[in-house]
Amino acid sequence: MKRLIFMGPPGAGKGTQADIIKEKYKIPQISTGDILRAAVKNGTAMGIEAKKFMDAGDLVPDAVVIGIIRDRLVEADCANGFILDGFPRTVEQAKALSEILKELHMELDSVVNLDVPDDELVKRLLGRAIKEGRSDDNEETIKNRLHTYNTKTLPLIDFYKGTGILRQINGLGSMEEITNTILKSIQ
Repeated sequence: MKRLIFMGPPGAGKGTQADIIKEKYKIPQISTGDILRAAVKNGTAMGIEAKKFMDAGDLVPDAVVIGIIRDRLVEADCANGFILDGFPRTVEQAKALSEILKELHMELDSVVNLDVPDDELVKRLLGRAIKEGRSDDNEETIKNRLHTYNTKTLPLIDFYKGTGILRQINGLGSMEEITNTILKSIQ
């Protein structure tokens, strides 16, 4: 059983690595980005509201995201663990997650932070925009997303440093090298 958080700036490879690790441990990958993009695509009320923030490269309000996470963690497939991919994104969300986990009698095993330089992130995200046709990956939005990450999400590293569960991972290298580093760090 593993209860993990995957952190890192947009384009660091959180989703890719989470997808690999979830298969190894047979646990769900909970991607708030995927959940929100599906809500936008389906035109739900939450999706319409979230789209305004996502298109501007801003974070979706905490109340919406925290509600999504709480609802998801009580589902049966999370009983044996999970990977949170893209949540929490702020210290306030991390504190809310701690409360949710306490209520559910769960503890985190590891917080995996993928560290990638900004110039590499921009290159990756522009490539992904072309490959996947994602409207939230244009150069202006990418720069805003990186600024938002650096100001709002980067403080999570300090938040989790004192817990003993933070794993700092170099996000440069082959997919296999990064996966192996992650696997060794979460054993």
